[in-house]
This record gives sequence, C-alpha cells and structure tokens, in this order.
Amino acid sequence: MAARQEVTAWRPAVPGVVEVFHAHFTGYAYPMHVHEAWTLLIVDDGAVRYDLDRHEHGTPHDTVSLLPPHVPHNGSPATPGGFRKRVVYLDTSLLGADLVGSAVDTPDLRDPVLRRRVGQLHHALDHPGDELEAASRLTFIGERLTAHLRPRLVTDVPRADPGLARRLRELLDARIVEGVALEEAAALLHAHPAHLVRAFSTAYGIAPHQYLNSRRVDRARRLLLEGRRPGEVATATGFFDQSHLTRHFRKLVGVTPGRYAKSG
Repeated sequence: MAARQEVTAWRPAVPGVVEVFHAHFTGYAYPMHVHEAWTLLIVDDGAVRYDLDRHEHGTPHDTVSLLPPHVPHNGSPATPGGFRKRVVYLDTSLLGADLVGSAVDTPDLRDPVLRRRVGQLHHALDHPGDELEAASRLTFIGERLTAHLRPRLVTDVPRADPGLARRLRELLDARIVEGVALEEAAALLHAHPAHLVRAFSTAYGIAPHQYLNSRRVDRARRLLLEGRRPGEVATATGFFDQSHLTRHFRKLVGVTPGRYAKSG
C-alpha cells in the first residue's frame, strides 16, 4: 500500500479553538514534538500509538485522547492501514494548567458520551455559520474533560533543576523568531551550557532545539492559514529560509507548508 498523507486544516471563528486538523496517514510517524495548545484527538479509522512523558499509549476508535500543552509526544500508525484522525487544538481558556498533570497520567479517556460529543463538535466546526452550536458543544466538552481530569493530591517527583529548565523555556518562548544561541542562553541564565541542556531535557523530555522548532512550526501553521506565503512565513517564524522551514514543517506535520496552506 502506498503511503498517504491527506490533511485539511482551518481556524474557525470559535473562541477557544486554535485550529482544526483532519488527517489520514499511512506509513508516516510523527517525531517527538510539543504544542502550546491542548490537543483533543479522536481516531475514526485505525489506531495510533504514541509516547507521552516517556509512557506508551494508544488511541483505538472508541477513546478520546487529550494531550496537554508543552508535553512532548510522538505518533505512528498502530494498524496496517494507518489511521484517520480529527483533532481540535484548544487554548488554555477552556482547560487550565492545573489539569496538565492529570492529563499526562490519563490521556486516553474511554467515555462514549464524550466521544460522541467530540464528533458532534467536529460536525459543527465543518459548517460555517454553526459557530454557536460549536461553542455550545465545546463548553460541555470542557466541563466533562475537567470532571475526568480534576487534579488529585500527589507528591511531586523531584527533577534536576526544574527552575533552570523553566527559565530556559521562558527565554525560548520570548525569542521564538530571533532565537538564542546556547552560549548566550547559558550566560543569561548563569549556567553551564551542558547543564542547561540536560536540565531542560530532563524536565520536559525534549531538547531545547526541538522545543524551539516545534514552537516555530506551530506559529508557521497559524500564518499559513492566514494566507501568507511559505517564504514570508519562514522569515516571520525564525527559520533560515524556506527550505529550512519545509524540512521541519514536513517532519512535524507530515506535508509541506505549501500543501498545508492549500488544504485550507
């Protein structure tokens, strides 16, 4: 069977929804990456296996998967025919940061009611003019997700220098476009470069450069859906040139920026 990568992506006028992403992939595997938004995922055909915070998970068709922001994950087909998925990326106005830990522990939710509601949300999002319905359905989805993920009292697992890792992430977030050299970051944060990278990777499960490229690709997706050209997007998001953007974009999204932009 020839590998297939089919995607449709758009940004609806629904508060809280950053992006809608529908895809059918065979023979394609996502590398480790992060998003700044919550990833609400259902699989219509096939299944996906993925690693989240160093633990393996799967998404059979009867589950809803909720992947928290800034937590590295990958993804690959778990069935011979690949998978067909529908994703809604949600900003933090619907789900707060206090739910991240619970989402890491239990990202795959077996809840037929929630599964049906997410499908209904996608149907509404597919039709311009149904924004009120979509927003209403999203409100109930957020309520049910919160009920599933209400934080429990747990003892924090100590990590190696999490404060330093957080400060580096804040620096990367503040300089997504212009970037920062490792030496400069080490000088600004008063840390040895090797310790800085090790602290970040230990805390977040992803290297600083992977994190920065993920953030840049996320921003490129938004600009492409606004209608800006790939060459302009490459400059606006901090990539060296269009080929640099294309290489990382295809790695993380599965298609080139041009195909992605045309899909919308």
